[in-house]
Amino acid sequence: MKFSRFALLAGLLLVLAAILTVLSNYQLLALDPVAARVARWLALAAVVAYATERRSLTFWIVVSMLVGAEIGHDFPTVAVQLKVLSDVFLRLVKTIIAPLVFATLVVGIAGHADLKQVGRMGLKALIYFEIVTTFALFIGLAAINLTRAGAGIDRSGIAADTEKLQAVEQSTSDIILHIFPENIAKSIAEGQVLQVVVFAIIFAIGLAMVHGKHRRPMLEWSESLSEVMFKFTNVVMYFAPIGVGGALAYTVGKMGFDPLFNAFKLLLTLYAALLAFVLLVLLPIALIARIPLRRFIQAIAEPVSIAFATTSSEAALPRAMEAMESIGVPRRVVAFVMPTGYSFNLDGTTLYLSLAAVFVAQAAGIDLSFGQQLVMVFTLMLTSKGVAGVPRASLVILLATVASFNLPSWPVFIILGIDALMDMARTAVNVLGNCLATAVVARWEGEFVDNFVAPDPVLDLAEADSSLAHH
Repeated sequence: MKFSRFALLAGLLLVLAAILTVLSNYQLLALDPVAARVARWLALAAVVAYATERRSLTFWIVVSMLVGAEIGHDFPTVAVQLKVLSDVFLRLVKTIIAPLVFATLVVGIAGHADLKQVGRMGLKALIYFEIVTTFALFIGLAAINLTRAGAGIDRSGIAADTEKLQAVEQSTSDIILHIFPENIAKSIAEGQVLQVVVFAIIFAIGLAMVHGKHRRPMLEWSESLSEVMFKFTNVVMYFAPIGVGGALAYTVGKMGFDPLFNAFKLLLTLYAALLAFVLLVLLPIALIARIPLRRFIQAIAEPVSIAFATTSSEAALPRAMEAMESIGVPRRVVAFVMPTGYSFNLDGTTLYLSLAAVFVAQAAGIDLSFGQQLVMVFTLMLTSKGVAGVPRASLVILLATVASFNLPSWPVFIILGIDALMDMARTAVNVLGNCLATAVVARWEGEFVDNFVAPDPVLDLAEADSSLAHH
């Protein structure tokens, strides 16, 4: 406990020293530059020691950011050479996207191959999912275009080391043709994510239409591939602290601390946009569907809190399903809508991706028209389907998509610096949105029980004991 307190105190010292360094140029308290540098490195050493004790990947990413920023500030010449670390990480991430998206989409669609069984409820759920996520997409676009959180970054140091980047001018027919693959191997090699998605969707529909004896082996293979890619992603993410540290060292060494202020502005933009989405979209939907708000809020408080604290939708899933049953949603509706929503109704993630994608373009100094922004975030919305359970899934999707739109990757690493704080909010909204979707579909089906009283397990046990005693 004493060591933990010391590490936290050292972290505060580091933050204070960094603020004094950046804002006062050592003049505010007459600090000696050498003494300030030594104090910062001692604080970093304490934080690294604490990270070794905690063994948390998220915490290690934060520590690597601090170390990378310090290296970039103190040793800019060395920091520039560390870009190779972020490039290695970026390449590894790019290898994940095609097999992961293919496998998860095939399992998600063909896994519910009996379309008669899915029936009317499935169609209603999918219509609801796409309408709500589209609202999330537009709110995200409006927020980032209003705050322009990525604008104003000095890219003079980056320009010499990157190819000339520009938005590709395409006609409507070019955009439509670009969606459909002509050679799936070529699409994978060139990183054309949307083409992989289209191929996977058509493949899954075809798989759902074949006889069970032919469908089952391919579905099992896709499930195996999906599980392997989840583990592959876990392995690659162990390299994330090194890649993020190298990227931030390079960024700070080239451009100073300005990009970090833009990242903080992006964080505030996300929280404000998510709040607006809840109040302007989810709340009116709940009122229109006549969902009992007080009971609904009481029921979802625990699963949403779990999602916020753990940044894991899966951790909150069992409790969320129980909560929806407790307010009168039939189990068969919960069992279908909730898991499906985890693949197709990622409201918080969709909003976040629209913000992050345009932030990357703004940071790179590329002015995208509204139509180009729509195409990019529509691609992100499609590619994010089915990968909710993947650690850092948003990073994988975002990196692959911005690359296919000729955008640089270095702003994504700036975003990753605050990704843990952003992940908490977007995961909580994902769970909230899926809980509401379950209740809305139940109401739409005419199966929502308004005066439902959840059984009390204590009373049930008492009645069972009484019955046994009677017999």
